[in-house]
Amino acid sequence: MTASDFTPALDRAHAHARDWIASLGTRQVTPRRGGATIRNALGELPDTPTPAATVIDDLAAVVEPGLGAHGSGRFFGFVFGGGQPAGVAADWLVSAWDQNTGVLAAAPGAAEVERAAGRWLVDLLGLPATSSVGFTTGATTANLTGVLVGRDQLLRRAGGDPARGLAGGPRIRVLAGEDVHTSVLLALRYAGLPQPEVVAVDDQGRVRTDALEASLADAPSTPTLLLLQAGDLHSGASDPFAELIPIAHRHGAWVHVDGAFGLWQAASPSLRHLAAGVELADSWATDAHKTLNVPYDCGVVIVRDPAAHRAAMSIDAPYFAGFGDEFGNPYDFVPELSRRARGLPVWATLRAMGRTGVVDLIDRLAARAHEFAAGIRGIPGAQILNDVVFTQVTLAFEDDERTRAITRAILAEGDVWMSGSVWRGRAVLRISVSNWQTSTADVERGLAAIRRAVALTSTP
Repeated sequence: MTASDFTPALDRAHAHARDWIASLGTRQVTPRRGGATIRNALGELPDTPTPAATVIDDLAAVVEPGLGAHGSGRFFGFVFGGGQPAGVAADWLVSAWDQNTGVLAAAPGAAEVERAAGRWLVDLLGLPATSSVGFTTGATTANLTGVLVGRDQLLRRAGGDPARGLAGGPRIRVLAGEDVHTSVLLALRYAGLPQPEVVAVDDQGRVRTDALEASLADAPSTPTLLLLQAGDLHSGASDPFAELIPIAHRHGAWVHVDGAFGLWQAASPSLRHLAAGVELADSWATDAHKTLNVPYDCGVVIVRDPAAHRAAMSIDAPYFAGFGDEFGNPYDFVPELSRRARGLPVWATLRAMGRTGVVDLIDRLAARAHEFAAGIRGIPGAQILNDVVFTQVTLAFEDDERTRAITRAILAEGDVWMSGSVWRGRAVLRISVSNWQTSTADVERGLAAIRRAVALTSTP
């Protein structure tokens, strides 16, 4: 095996990648083939070797028709971002360099770039400068990490021993608003903690101050983990952190913020009032592959107390001895020992945009959402259900069946992708503006797709 053995396969991958990126502006956004067709085309494991370049061509031919154009400016489903040029190119290097970034001494170049990216993120988001940062697979594992750090700290404060786990230790109470995201609930399951006691919210999904006061007063001496969110999945609204967090801290609670996409509001001078006080929390989770638009997968966990962070997540072994420094090893802050250098595309994306570019990206996504809202108000039968404050627009039509029929029609046509959901007991159509390429023209195409679906589903 020599370096030249890589060239044919890399050349074919490069060609297919360029073709894919070039197609994003015009291709159908929904997948053109379903799973069964792709499954049959993949066949069985061959008995003999296949040239690497042929494997890449075969892979592209089979898989490409079954992919959604998530990187398109016309993808408004879920909260999917799309990789920016510097991040995509950096991610190629991450694969080519093939570094295990868990241990500092094994890959100091990658580890130091990740540390720099972490410092830049903390600065952009206005969080405490001495906070520790870990790069995870996504918001689920970032939330899990924040929850684990909070769990261990609460156990210590109550006289328990995290090394013995939850068995025999004090009960930990979990509080969260009614609209807590399912990834946070999953994180609680992984951490062995109970599902949360629900705290009442307002009509936009924000935790009510009076309801939190009442919930905390119910069990004032019980160690409590409070889960708040920056960016409700349907409304885009953030909890009133400046009011809630001081109340929680007076009761000794650990406050973790799920800010998968909404935490980025804090980086924008024109939007940070929507997340005022978020910096008061104890830990935060966000996704770089959402609002920041780096390639999948990249979540970020940030913890105010680095010592607590390391105490909860680190592990020791004789063969690791002496390989760290005063700041620890990358594995001290995330669930994985072995992982790719997923922080490098973050650094490259931030370096390419600079502070003003990040602010422009965030403001532009919010502006496109407001353009959607303005256009939807002119569509017969459409009703916007949320206060459009960030990147989410949630709408419904005359009844649930009509809303679902319009959603199906939009997806069947395939020019744009918008997601169906249920919010406040109603079927809804949810628009998430999350892609850096989304333009006013893309918004107009989205509005036109809704109008066509409305016409198609109208009763004669």
